[in-house]
Formats: sequence, C-alpha cells, structure tokens
Amino acid sequence: MGIITDTFMLKNKTAERLYFEYAKDMPIIDYHCHLSPKMIAEDYHFKNAYDLFLGGDHYKWRQMRSNGIDENMITGDGDEYEKWLGFARTMPLLIGNPLYHWTALELKRYFDIDLPLNEKNAKEIWDICNEKLKDDSFSAKNLIRRSNVEVICTTDNPYDDLRYHEQLKDFGTKVIPAFRPDLTDIKSDITLRMDYFNDHGCKLSDHAIDELNDDVIEKMVFLGREYAKRGWAMQLHIGAMRNNNTRMFEKMGADTGFDSVNDFEIAKGISKLLDTLEKEDVLPKTILYCLNPKDNYVLGTMIGNFQKGPTPGKLQFGSGWWFNDNRDGMEEQLKALANLGCLGKFIGMLTDSRSFVSYPRHEYFRRILCNLLGKWVEAGEYPTDYEALKGIVEGISYRNAKEYFVF
Repeated sequence: MGIITDTFMLKNKTAERLYFEYAKDMPIIDYHCHLSPKMIAEDYHFKNAYDLFLGGDHYKWRQMRSNGIDENMITGDGDEYEKWLGFARTMPLLIGNPLYHWTALELKRYFDIDLPLNEKNAKEIWDICNEKLKDDSFSAKNLIRRSNVEVICTTDNPYDDLRYHEQLKDFGTKVIPAFRPDLTDIKSDITLRMDYFNDHGCKLSDHAIDELNDDVIEKMVFLGREYAKRGWAMQLHIGAMRNNNTRMFEKMGADTGFDSVNDFEIAKGISKLLDTLEKEDVLPKTILYCLNPKDNYVLGTMIGNFQKGPTPGKLQFGSGWWFNDNRDGMEEQLKALANLGCLGKFIGMLTDSRSFVSYPRHEYFRRILCNLLGKWVEAGEYPTDYEALKGIVEGISYRNAKEYFVF
C-alpha cells in the first residue's frame, strides 16, 4: 500500500477542509521553471520511465551517487533499465527526503501506481509506466494539460530566438519566456533583447546571485531600471555555491548535481541594491529567494523596507528554493514570512524543475500550507473564519501570482 492517501500531509480536520475545498483544484501558475520550450513545442514523447523520471534530474542523481551507484549508471551510457533499477534501489533509503514523496506523488497522479518504488517491484513499475507512455496522453503537452497548468515561465538565454515560444502561441497553456542574463557578460544590446522578450510576452527576469560585490550590484541596478520600465518582476536567487567538484564539472558541465549552499553575507548588498533603485523610484516588483535558510529573516524583514502601493506584496520573499524545497524548508519560509510580513499576499509555489511530471510538487506545497494554517486555526491562533481562510488559501495557491504578474 502506498503513502499517497487522501489525507497525506494533512494532520487535522481544518487542514483537510482547506485543502479539498480551496486548494486542490486551483490551476497552476508555474512562474519559474526549467522546462524545455523545444520539448513542449515538439510535443515530445518520452521513450521510457528513465527518460521521464530521471533524464536531466540532478536531484535524483545526487541521491543515487550517495547510494554508491556508479556514474555510468546515472549519467553515463549504461543501460536505461539498469539506471532505473539503481534509482529503485535508492528509493527505500530516502526516508525523510522530499524525493521519496515527490516520486510517490508522480507515480500515483500520472500512472495510478500505489506501490512504493523499490528493487523488488522496479521491473513491474517500469513495465506499467512504459506501456502507458505509449499513449499520446503522456506527451509533453498532454502532461501539462493533465496537470491543470495555466501559465509556464521558462528560463531563457537573452539571445535565444524564442521560436518555440512563437510556435506555442495557440497552445492552451501560456508558455512565456523569462529573461536570464549572465551577469558576467552584460552586452551593449541587452535592452534590445529585453524589448524582443517583452514582445513575446515576457513578464519577469531571473538572476543567480552567487556573490554580492559592487560590480554585481552596479549591473543589477542597471537591469532593475530597465525591468521597471517594462513592468517586469525581477527574481534574485541568492546563495548557491556552484560546480564544487572540479573534475566532474570538467567532465559533465553545470547543473549536474554538484552544487551546494553558500554562506556569504547578503543583507548589506541586497539593501544597497534595492535602496539605489528605490531612491530613483525605479524599483521593479522583486522576488528574493535564499538558498541558505540562515537568511530567511534577512529577506523576510528586507522586503518590508521597500513595500509600496498600489501593488500588494510588491517585494516578495520567494518560496523555499532548491535545497529548501522540502517540508521543513517550506514550513520555515512560510513561518518566517508569517512572523515578519503579510503571508496572505504571498505568491506561492513554483517548480524550478526540468521534469514534466514535477507538477505534483504544487500539490505537496498546498498540502503543507493547508496543514500549517489548519494547525494555527485549531490551536486557537486564528478564528475559524472560512471566508477569510478561503481567500488566503486560494490566493497563495493561485490568485496572488496571477494578479502579481498580470499574465
């Protein structure tokens, strides 16, 4: 028997009501992800369970390495079923890891499989998935449709021609580019590229802030002014230490599972950046994410310094990101924001994923959110005012992001 029951992660009756009446059926706005627009436009059909579940997913690769799986059977040219088997051998060891829950949700929601993946049933689940993957309902576009996704914001190089986004204009889900420049290489024609992205519906940018020196701040001030002109939101993902393993980076490149949490100080630099833009009255809508949870209260308080109407929650403390994308990380981000700011105007969850079956992570987040709110209500810390609670839950699940980005 699997763990994905109706009450999974919901530990009180109020949580159940909040989830099933207000959160469960809300559409998804995935305003930051790494899905391939090419795969969507070409309606990619997945070859097998390895291709769907493990191809390109460095979260899973890291844990397979931790279990001693040979790299050839993770990212190398080993047999794809043997790679799947290596993942199945790893799964029972991941107690407490969000991958265990995510994988169970993916198998249940897309394949109606209740079995907990392990070495004994790996072949059975492999065969069930592969047989179902032959059906067109498991193509890239149809997986998105089945997941109730209203908007997808991909992450795109400023010099991408966006031809796949053009091909997707008539796809029922909006697939919109997000502007992701490399701060080490800001070119003279960067504003022309912003105009090009703007013409293709772009509403937000994204930046990896792996250090906060004066040069980075100066470049971000320039970019922030331009984003404000276009009404874009600016996302700052702060605090990754990337490509730590030199030998594996030289062999495999970036985004292959060798990144970790950095611990540099961020408060003064972020304050200087935001204040410089605010002094000119050109601070765009801004979403701040921290990879190091030590910085939750830094960002939770920093956003309060620069809030400004008429935009509710103009400055946002972003959802638990990457290594915080788990129950504890999500709860700590939600509690920090509740303690320090206006939780009811939070724009909620995003997948930050390359996987076409990652959308149950929104369900995971919504269950955690409803459980936390239900706990507070049943402890007598908030009234049983379901009209107000409905607004909070539906807002965080969907409506706040829709209104914030004006897609």
